Parts: sequence; C-alpha cells; structure tokens
Amino acid sequence: MKYRLFGILMFLLFVAWRTLDGLVEGDWGRLEGGMSNLVVFFTESMWPPNWSVLEARSYPVCEKDVEFFCSVGYLGMMETLKIAFVSTVLGFIGAICLSSLAARNLTPLSISIPVRIFLSAVRSLPSLIWAILFVIVIGFGPLSGVLAMTFYTVGYLGKLQYEVFEGMPSDPLEAGRAMGLSRPSIFFNIVIPENGNHLLSQLMFMFEYNVRHGTVIGIVGAGGIGYYISTYLKFLQYDKVFALLILIFIVVVLIDLFSLMVRSFVNEEGDVRKPTWLTVIMRARKQKDAPVDES
Repeated sequence: MKYRLFGILMFLLFVAWRTLDGLVEGDWGRLEGGMSNLVVFFTESMWPPNWSVLEARSYPVCEKDVEFFCSVGYLGMMETLKIAFVSTVLGFIGAICLSSLAARNLTPLSISIPVRIFLSAVRSLPSLIWAILFVIVIGFGPLSGVLAMTFYTVGYLGKLQYEVFEGMPSDPLEAGRAMGLSRPSIFFNIVIPENGNHLLSQLMFMFEYNVRHGTVIGIVGAGGIGYYISTYLKFLQYDKVFALLILIFIVVVLIDLFSLMVRSFVNEEGDVRKPTWLTVIMRARKQKDAPVDES
C-alpha cells in the first residue's frame, strides 16, 4: 500500500513539474540572480525593522500613560483582531445554520443541494473581493472588513462543517431517529456534541485565518493593520512594513498557542474512554423499553 501511495505521489509530482515547465515555457533563466536580488532588497530596504511603528503617533496627541497603546502597530493590530473576532463569530453562527441544511445525512437532497450551491457561490469570491464590494457599497472602514470576512467565513466554514457532519458515524443519528427526536433535536443534542472538537478546531483556525487575512483587506480600505501596511508600501518604507509583519507573526503564534490550550479541554485523552452520545442514547432507550416490575 505504501509503495502504491509513493508511486501516486511521484506521478503527481512529475505532472506538476511538467505543468510548471509549460507555464514558464521552459525559460528557467529568469531565476538567475533572483536570490541575490532578494538578499540585496532585504538587507538594504527591510533590515533592520523600523520599530517606530510601536511608538506613539505624533497626531493625534497620545493621552495614554503608555505610548505603545497609541502606536500604529497596536492600534492597527487591535482593529484587525476586533474585525477578525466579530466576523468569525458571526460567520461561525451563520455557517452552523447553513451546514446543518447542507449535510446529506441530516436533510433531504431537495434542501441540501441548493444550500451547497449557495455556500459555493459565497465561497467562490475571496474575502478581498468581498471587501472591495462592501467598500463600494458602504464606504471605507472596519464595517466593510467585518462584512467581507463574515461572508467568506460562512462559505468556508459551511463546507468544512457539513463535511464533518457527513463523516460522523450513522449509529447516533439512527438511534436519535428511532427515539422519535426531531431534526433540530438531533442536530443540537447529537450532531454538535459528537463533533464539538472538530467545530472548535475550525473556529480557532478561522479566527487565525481572519487575523492573517486582515492584513490584505486593509489594503483596499476595509480597516485593520493592512491599511498601515498599504500606506508604508506606497511610500517605500519597507522597514516599517517588515516590523508590522513581525508583529502579525507574533500575534498569529499566540493565537495558535491559545487554540491549543482551548482544544485541550475537549480532547479525549487518557486510557479511559469518555462515554459517547451513542452509548447514552442506547442506555436511555434500554431503560425505556425495559419491563416494569409491578409486584
């Protein structure tokens, strides 16, 4: 089996290489000197990072006791985190509602197929395009960023969620239907608890993604730290851009560590396996069907 997988991977690698060679039309000479140009650009334009982005802005006058809280880096990063948090929460709730209708094991095809098409349509536009559209409709500012990333989050998480729901064992669903539970009851009492760890992992991943992507939507005027990055790029201040990129990297790493800590509360660890919802339902059903001793 492992040799077959290795063969498939080698075949895909060969096809990818031939495809790439066709895209560049066999002209690999353009790579000559590329690394040296990158080193020159990095050493002369980006290094060392300009940490003045963490100092208080000259205008408006800083009224905080700590100047860092008036800096471009702090203000831009906080706005990005706020945009990412709101859009992730709203998008997660919207995705949960739609993914429950898109899963084929939870709803009939007449409902799941149209919902899947809608999620595909929302997901087909990247958040940057959504940001441009909302900037045109409601103007510049963080509200455009929130709406843009909310729409993309709904489409992106919606697909991940209904695939998780369809991949769960069918026994808990059949047990719930046998007990006469309604579809909403099955979804909230069986489907979500059974897939809670996956949903939480997707939530934290999407928050991290929205934080990282906040650097992009700000370029088109949708708020966040991307606005400052775009401004510094226009004035060729690459050392300040590099400092902001380092700040973004640190925040993303902290979010990843926080995600690891949060997921540790729902992971099933240890030698003793926790009871699943299937065993709980089957136990309740046995107790319900057990004969009653009237003596």
